[in-house]
Amino acid sequence: MHRLSRPLARGSVVLAGATAAGVMRRDVQQQQPAHCAGSRDRSSPPTSFDPNEWRSFEIENIFPLSHNTRLFRLKLPSPSHVMGIDVSSTIMVQGGEVEGAKSRTIRPYTPTTGPETKGFFDLIVKKYPEGSMSTYLFKLDIGDKIKVMGPFPKVLEAALPLKDDDTEFSLVYANISPEDILLKDRLDDLADRYHNFKVYYVVEKTEQTPWDEGVGYVNSDMIDRKLPPPEPGTLIMVCGPPGMMRAVCGEKSSPDNQGRVTGLLAKRGFRSSMVYKY
Repeated sequence: MHRLSRPLARGSVVLAGATAAGVMRRDVQQQQPAHCAGSRDRSSPPTSFDPNEWRSFEIENIFPLSHNTRLFRLKLPSPSHVMGIDVSSTIMVQGGEVEGAKSRTIRPYTPTTGPETKGFFDLIVKKYPEGSMSTYLFKLDIGDKIKVMGPFPKVLEAALPLKDDDTEFSLVYANISPEDILLKDRLDDLADRYHNFKVYYVVEKTEQTPWDEGVGYVNSDMIDRKLPPPEPGTLIMVCGPPGMMRAVCGEKSSPDNQGRVTGLLAKRGFRSSMVYKY
């Protein structure tokens, strides 16, 4: 598992990519969440996750959301347990063994249930043809277990309301069609309410009229127009299927090695210190 070791610069912190990714601010990304497992006062409900230990949770139900997206509902240890995360935290999910590799696939996900939810938590997963984690999860059934570690802060929704924070956030969110855009209502609401958050949707194809957003694949023009320039204080965080990662920034060399920045971001002038790959 890879953890960010460098502090993030204050200024323009940017989220780029599709499916699942996060923004972490310098003053929170190194901190231990206040409600981690084993660190609670007597009035707090028992917590379930641990940032230093893999814990297994049973799949209670699976709800299909679209042709390639499912909601997995997982049981917490008891009906009174909560996850033990702060607002907008991400967790690591462990997948199956990868052929020819010594380690298992690990990917970050953000529960869609709130921190106060008791007894269960939900994960929304989109399946990709080349996605080893989503392929693994889609093979699971009710009663199977998923291993989780975390939480790790991911605080877009928590940072935007802070009046003394001048961080600017931009999201380029790529999908196959408008119907595949997950959590669009929530993102649009944030963009309406906060002047320092902008979201730009890109779809491969659409019959929706009118459609004023991007069509095709993420390209140099979109990066030039929708993201800030490569300068101190900017961080691009990218998450998506392998093909998109190769085109935008290059894939990680290994789970613990970010690898060099290539693709569209390299052509735009972004250096390794300005890019984080999930």
